[in-house]
Amino acid sequence: MKTLRTYLNNKDILSLQDLSSSEILSILKLASELKKELKGGKSRQLLKGKILGLIFQKPSTRTRVSFEAGMFQLGGNTIYLNLSDMQLSRGESIEDTARTLSLYLNCIIARVYDHTDVQKLARFASIPVINGLSDTFHPCQILADLLTIQENKRKLKGLRLAWIGDGDNVCNDLLLGCAKTGINITTACPKGYEPMQEIVRLAKEEGENTEAEIIVTEDPVVAVKDADAVATDTFVSIGKDEEKNRRQLVFFPKYQVNSEIMKLAKKDAIFLHCLPAKRGWEVTSEVIDGNASVVWHEAENRLHVQKALMCILMKVK
Repeated sequence: MKTLRTYLNNKDILSLQDLSSSEILSILKLASELKKELKGGKSRQLLKGKILGLIFQKPSTRTRVSFEAGMFQLGGNTIYLNLSDMQLSRGESIEDTARTLSLYLNCIIARVYDHTDVQKLARFASIPVINGLSDTFHPCQILADLLTIQENKRKLKGLRLAWIGDGDNVCNDLLLGCAKTGINITTACPKGYEPMQEIVRLAKEEGENTEAEIIVTEDPVVAVKDADAVATDTFVSIGKDEEKNRRQLVFFPKYQVNSEIMKLAKKDAIFLHCLPAKRGWEVTSEVIDGNASVVWHEAENRLHVQKALMCILMKVK
């Protein structure tokens, strides 16, 4: 554990930009160890006496429950901080909130709308801050995705992954995660819904180091051809205005992951979705409930990677 700590030099994890390739692999290694221990009926009290604060602006199932359950399994405690119950709702600044919470907690996980809010929280907090999801990034989800791919394919480097649909927060961090672990990724997104150009540029730079190919296209057929894994996300993200949601429903049927699309991938290709899923929209029930689907495996792995991340960030010896 002490050796693992030396790999993680960043206090805050706001996106996978904050982690190097070796740091990501170290988190996945520790997550695998903690998962094996839990499956064997063991759970070391590595975070005994530690307190995690959870700030939530958005609804949550997997993020909240996995962080709380993980903290309890490791012997620590959590405090759930709904925005409406905090002085933030009455005008207290994020800066003052960050300074105050740092006096009581050992780590903060924040699920917010505007990414600048979690950036500001991290800047003024003296304890580690983890982005539990913002409109721009979702690092914890991608760590779970990488662990799921690794467990199912026995490797990461050299695999081919297709992203189909909206180039959203999940897609942004997935580009970085694939590039840093050597996975070739092709994103197929409608025009105007591509991932951030800056993230694509950074992913391509990272890909030069790991020999990962980064491709952005509008054609889902091109993206999914011979893919080892196919991933998507809901077309209607939390917090997006209704007008944009309606436009997406018009543009996105072409990008639905269905049995015909999956046939273009490799025969043993796996299907990933961060959930919640809108069945019949971005994915059919036939696919999400089919043999290729690893979405429940993926959801479970949120628990294990987050436990690993918390252990490393809170300096477990």
